[in-house]
Amino acid sequence: MNIHEHQAKEILKNYGAKVPKGIFALEVQDLIEKAKTLKTDKYVLKAQIHSGGRGKAGGVKLVNNLEELENEAKNLIGKILVTHQTGPNGRKVKRLYVEEASAINKEFYLSCLVDRESSKIAFISSDQGGMDIEEVANNNPEKILTTKVEFSDQISEDDCKKILGIFNLDKEANEEATKLIKSIYKMFIETDASLVEINPLILTKDNNIVCLDAKMNFDDNALFKHPEIMELRDLNEEEETEIEASKHDLAYIKLDGSIGCMVNGAGLAMATMDIIKLYGEEPANFLDVGGGASKEKVSAAFKIILSDKNVKGILINIFGGIMRCDVLAKGLVEAAREIKINVPLIVRLAGTNFEEGKRILDNSGLKIISANDLGDAAEKVVEAIK
Repeated sequence: MNIHEHQAKEILKNYGAKVPKGIFALEVQDLIEKAKTLKTDKYVLKAQIHSGGRGKAGGVKLVNNLEELENEAKNLIGKILVTHQTGPNGRKVKRLYVEEASAINKEFYLSCLVDRESSKIAFISSDQGGMDIEEVANNNPEKILTTKVEFSDQISEDDCKKILGIFNLDKEANEEATKLIKSIYKMFIETDASLVEINPLILTKDNNIVCLDAKMNFDDNALFKHPEIMELRDLNEEEETEIEASKHDLAYIKLDGSIGCMVNGAGLAMATMDIIKLYGEEPANFLDVGGGASKEKVSAAFKIILSDKNVKGILINIFGGIMRCDVLAKGLVEAAREIKINVPLIVRLAGTNFEEGKRILDNSGLKIISANDLGDAAEKVVEAIK
């Protein structure tokens, strides 16, 4: 689950990090009234959407007074921002955030995330803050430092020293940055975060370490432990189909292709998407129905896939392990009979009782194209939509 910048900064502040004083609002006049409490000569106005690259898209403005702030806020609220992360349709700005301008001496990059390969927590630090970190990684990889930390109740002084080595701070600023690292680590563990990104982290002209921007993601599977974080969820920033999928415990992510996918297991779902691309088409979604796909779950998955107008064909790829293929086939047939499916439907079954599952599909009277293996399934669905 993602949250907004102003929410992330509030969490950081609660854990002892320094952030610029700021306020957020859903309406311009409310924003202006609240902004009067800020003690600053200049204001930074920021669109609050779940996306990076807001500055390049015109979503961040530096203004000199309240009059300029009001004019820019009126222009920004309701605007569609298109960034490299939003896709071509962009996101509509429905909330604004304004904070006191900071006197920047130097910008850094700092992030913390779960490194699944090593089962450690990775800190990524760079003295090239404020830029696209991907661009830095491509052009100047030596400017990026990755420090993998063993899971523990608290981070060690040695690890803090490694993370901050690339910053080349003086003693006073380094001590402050060390406190920040410890705060972020503590927050990361206690909230079950999956990503904390601060870009830029700044050294101010009066030698303070301040989080000028902040992005946070949290593990969906741990949100039941954190109702206070769950309350920060903004459904306006999520795809309607993804919200609907979450109601049925379906792992669904909308993509831009033409072939809808229904698969059990995240790894198999990724392989299915890859092989669709290999055969020259693009997947319309990632959809993992999990290990227990009931008729109701399959029906909900069908409806979600078919709600995407770009879908020209559907590929169902099931490996029966815990889930029996014959049980899934029965649910699939019942769901297909209830829902009008007007695009080609290709099904590949393998694993437990797959022969019985194929027989059920073949005798269903429905226009279902059966596939022998994953390559055969991909080839058939690509042929069918052409």
